[in-house]
Amino acid sequence: MSNEDFERLYGPWASHTPADVAALFEGYPGTWWVAGGWAIEAFTGVRREHEDIDVSVLRDELPRLRKHLAGRFDVWAVGTTALRPLLPDDDIDDDPDATLWDTEGQIWTRVDAQSPWEFDFLLSPGSARLWEYRRDPSIRMPMGDALWERDGVRYLAPEIQLLYKAKGLRPKDQADFDATAPLLNDRDRSWLRGALEQTLPDHPWIAAL
Repeated sequence: MSNEDFERLYGPWASHTPADVAALFEGYPGTWWVAGGWAIEAFTGVRREHEDIDVSVLRDELPRLRKHLAGRFDVWAVGTTALRPLLPDDDIDDDPDATLWDTEGQIWTRVDAQSPWEFDFLLSPGSARLWEYRRDPSIRMPMGDALWERDGVRYLAPEIQLLYKAKGLRPKDQADFDATAPLLNDRDRSWLRGALEQTLPDHPWIAAL
């Protein structure tokens, strides 16, 4: 779907930066991070185009997120088959398994129906202590190693971000790899190589690492 078709069907999106995300999460008691191209740019210092900003929170901490956003945004659950509101008079403390449908893995927010969408949160598995790869739960890392911080913004570690990008292997993914891989230390290169060998054993980045 093109951006024009998306906006015609669902409405426009506001543009945000990592600093905006950090401001949004000020005082938030849970776990959050910025991923995607912004995480790559922060690590490499190489400027790149950004269509959006990828923000992740822990799925198990959905009640905390809803409390943090209450009174500021309407909250919508996004799945493969539906977009539906999580109403403010629902039990906000419900377990995420009771709140979300099986196909729902994202949360969108906006002030009201006349306003643009503001933030898109990917609901990630794992816990505050342990990062878990969504596509293969056996690939894990202590959360303290999976995230790093600059200027008050928490970012996903570059080796993990490249693992997510490896499946698509779009021109921009290759450009991100070319900018990032030379900057990885031996430990992080080895981790990425092992994760690729386990999940995408024929991937061309394995030899490059």
